[in-house]
Amino acid sequence: MKHISVIVPSGNSIVDTIIAPFNMLKMANSHFKRINGLARRPFKVDLVGLSRKPVLYQGLFSVRPTATIDDLPKTDLIVISPISGDLDEEIQNNMDFVEWIKTQRIENGSELASLCKGAFLLAETGLVNGKSCATHWTAHEIFKRKYPSVNLIPEKIICEDNGIYSSGGAYSILNFTLYLIERYFGRETAIWCSKVSEIAFDRLSQSEFIIFSGQKDHSDEAIKQAQLHIENNYRDKLVVDEIAQMVHLNARSFLRRFKKATSNTPLEYIQRVKVEAAKKRLESSTKTILEIMYDIGYNDEKAFRSTFRKYSGLSPKEYQRKYNREMAYAQAE
Repeated sequence: MKHISVIVPSGNSIVDTIIAPFNMLKMANSHFKRINGLARRPFKVDLVGLSRKPVLYQGLFSVRPTATIDDLPKTDLIVISPISGDLDEEIQNNMDFVEWIKTQRIENGSELASLCKGAFLLAETGLVNGKSCATHWTAHEIFKRKYPSVNLIPEKIICEDNGIYSSGGAYSILNFTLYLIERYFGRETAIWCSKVSEIAFDRLSQSEFIIFSGQKDHSDEAIKQAQLHIENNYRDKLVVDEIAQMVHLNARSFLRRFKKATSNTPLEYIQRVKVEAAKKRLESSTKTILEIMYDIGYNDEKAFRSTFRKYSGLSPKEYQRKYNREMAYAQAE
């Protein structure tokens, strides 16, 4: 019998992100046994802690591990549950897990699947240096600063690199768990779980959920001034060289410092501010796509649509249909 470990982190986590994947994997395990006429389930699924003592989350919910890392000399898949709160502190709370994950991968070839900010524990192992990884979009900037050797894939809900899987985050972990179920139990079982649980199947991008607020958690005051100028004047025609002059930097230094501080080039930053403004209008306004395009300073419809899709994962019309309240009500009638 093969084995799946769902980690029960020490410290802070969100209980749903532990229990939901655990229950879905057990559901898949039972269904696979039933449809294939097996004498027993193909996997043993455990909630794995550092001890068997219940772990209390949010002062309200406790999870009792069914096994500990010391009980498991070998496991086939480790589902790395998210941590939350002070990430540096929570990483330290779970360093025994980090070492165990690393040992299981190196010595036993275990596959790894990080959920949401579980990617921080995965990255601590060093096993994804030079590899691709996904995490929740709210943690992108701190992840990139903390793990520069990891190839963060910002737009992905699901990322796979040679038996190491990672997911975007929040309740997209349900989509990610379906993905794992398909990998381990087959598409028929995954579709069955999708229908029974009423979870959308084959959703792979988190771009449409990202809210761009600008990366200002840095100490470069000249670049902060440039960011504020862009955010306050995005409707105007902005010229990067002129912004550099405004903050008393030559073009080369400005580009280098802007990219270092914000993880975006100035042009990317301008585009993302414009797209975020367009998204807000599409969500609440009855204006046409072209009117909104002009409002945010675009004159080229093709360029606007291309840029909008690049950063949102949807066309402007698709986004409006999905998130505009009046249009959503009209479609429901």
